[in-house]
Amino acid sequence: MSDTTEQPGPQEPSLDEQIAAYQREFRDLDPQVEQVVSALGRLNRRMNVAYGRQLATLGISNAEWEVLKTLVLAGSPYRLGPGELAKRLGLTPAAMTHRIDRMAAEGLVTRDRDENNRVRVIVEVTDEGRTKWLEAMRMATAFEEDLLQDFTGEERGALGDMLIRVLRRVEHTQPDAGGRLTDLD
Repeated sequence: MSDTTEQPGPQEPSLDEQIAAYQREFRDLDPQVEQVVSALGRLNRRMNVAYGRQLATLGISNAEWEVLKTLVLAGSPYRLGPGELAKRLGLTPAAMTHRIDRMAAEGLVTRDRDENNRVRVIVEVTDEGRTKWLEAMRMATAFEEDLLQDFTGEERGALGDMLIRVLRRVEHTQPDAGGRLTDLD
């Protein structure tokens, strides 16, 4: 009798294995730096997958979530022009138009002429879009609380402070890195 149990596909190497391989090929590597950077990269990738799964249960994409989030961050009444949305999201105007078209068809946003300037278009979150944004926030908050449950408040604060310092360094050295290299739509 042969064993027909399906074996898992190739696994990503552990961080230790990855760092050892890097050191073997590139002797100048600082293993502590590589451990931090590789762990951050893997964490980011896995968290994006988890958030994407949560958004999918709500029937919205990550791209749609980004638009809703940007409009909510703009403050009540949660509206911006398409050009400003594109700028804040680091997208081309064409990609932004495509995204807004999709979201308007799904009832997540409206796109209307500005009453004060008929040439200007305003994109605004609908009640349905705001409801989906709030539910996504509830789901993300529960996930994030669970993620950090083993840390004390002091440890969370220290970790947050350290990550912000790293983020500021990247923002200082790569000030144009907030947008996209290419459109994701």
